[in-house]
Amino acid sequence: MCKGLAALPQTCLVRAKEIKTKLGTLLQKPDNAIDLIIPYPEKQEKKPEKLQKPTPEEASQWRESLDRVLANDYGVATFRSFLRSEFSEENIEFWAACEDFKKTKNPMKMSTKAKKIYEDFIQTGGPKEVNIDHVTKDMTLRNLVDLSSVTFDLAQSRIFTLMEKDSFGRFLRSDMYQELIK
Repeated sequence: MCKGLAALPQTCLVRAKEIKTKLGTLLQKPDNAIDLIIPYPEKQEKKPEKLQKPTPEEASQWRESLDRVLANDYGVATFRSFLRSEFSEENIEFWAACEDFKKTKNPMKMSTKAKKIYEDFIQTGGPKEVNIDHVTKDMTLRNLVDLSSVTFDLAQSRIFTLMEKDSFGRFLRSDMYQELIK
């Protein structure tokens, strides 16, 4: 049964009223097309903390391993930016989500985070699906039955290895990294 406008979220109703007002104004003043512009409210984004840029010597140490890069906040941000340029940012996002999951102690929060990680990164057709084999997917799905801090370890390990063997070498040769070590 139709519930009418009352079923719509409040934000939709507010937006509809804004549009109605602007259209009414346009009908009254057809010469002024600027009235059609309806600004969307700005989303308040969290401003990232100012990261400390590493010295060239510190950045040079990142060559030793991907672990070195991921142990440094600036390294993670730089590597994420590089992966974004290669259209594979979901790998570092998955890795970071797993690291955050491991630190979670509250069972309710753990359950919520596990569901989000699975739906976003593991589930076939997920918005940020990572490239893992079906055996790893199945094992991860089984681990979701009895949550623990190691639920995503196998999948996280596979993605880490993928980043290490595939993207890390290109990252070290990238202009982005080369600028840091100058």
